[in-house]
Amino acid sequence: MTGIQARQPLYLVDASLYVFRAWHSMPDSFQDAQGWPTNAVHGFARFLLDLLERERPAHIAVAFDEALDSCFRHRLYPAYKANREPAPEALRRQFAHCKALCAALGLEVLADRDYEADDLIGSALHAGRDHALRGVIVSADKDLSQLLLEHDEQWDYARNQRWGAGGVKARHGVHAHQIADYLALCGDAVDNIPGISGIGAKSAAVLLAHFGSLDALLERIDEIPFLRLRGAAQMATRLRQQRELALLFRQLTTIAVDAPLAPATPAFTRAAADADMLDGLCGSLRFGPLTRRRLLAAAGLETAFPSTHESA
Repeated sequence: MTGIQARQPLYLVDASLYVFRAWHSMPDSFQDAQGWPTNAVHGFARFLLDLLERERPAHIAVAFDEALDSCFRHRLYPAYKANREPAPEALRRQFAHCKALCAALGLEVLADRDYEADDLIGSALHAGRDHALRGVIVSADKDLSQLLLEHDEQWDYARNQRWGAGGVKARHGVHAHQIADYLALCGDAVDNIPGISGIGAKSAAVLLAHFGSLDALLERIDEIPFLRLRGAAQMATRLRQQRELALLFRQLTTIAVDAPLAPATPAFTRAAADADMLDGLCGSLRFGPLTRRRLLAAAGLETAFPSTHESA
């Protein structure tokens, strides 16, 4: 057997996306034993259980963002993500619970103060290739498409859409290896990266289709005015003026693959569940009987929890 089928999948979950989605979509009637909201935890747990039941992954890592205001990109560009409101305390508490739930289930948890979840996913994928694993990136985030190589795929779980490196151009207008250059040129409003003034998504795609990379584009700026592209002469002028900004923005949009990782198991192999920790979380978070049974089954535990806790 060769190709994608010969490689075991390493599932790399962009947890923050699904925690935030649950925070905004689940009712705030869910509360823990202290009266704090747990809607994001309950929603994330449902997503996680669906994933574990559906895929039964042997290799999995779940990446969380702890570097919301402290990562290396802020030191390069203080305005990075400055458009985002700080997470409220009620949500920060739930992120901690989500991490604890993953750990209790025996899943590798990735979090770092200097590197974002994308960097941790990129670094774990890079490390997994040394073990002949192929990446399955569970996220809809277009930034992560830059990581895809021949055997990898990205999975927008909510829409149940999967694509490999060859499918990136149809979705975003550029190839997987051009995503960072593309975002440096046209900007990324989500991360407060403005891009080069006057260059939008379509123009960036056309420029990269012609020149191949940002480096080649900057080396051959004199050729830009001769392209059949509206406003090409002005783009050339702005690229000359904003050359250093373009290179800086690419530093921001490039996902690191060398973040420090200390996996608890080789190749992010799923570990044994922690029954006591899982029992405690079920009680404190007031999971209902159905969720408890699903957690128990997903954890591979044969003995049922005592039914002494209040259920939601």
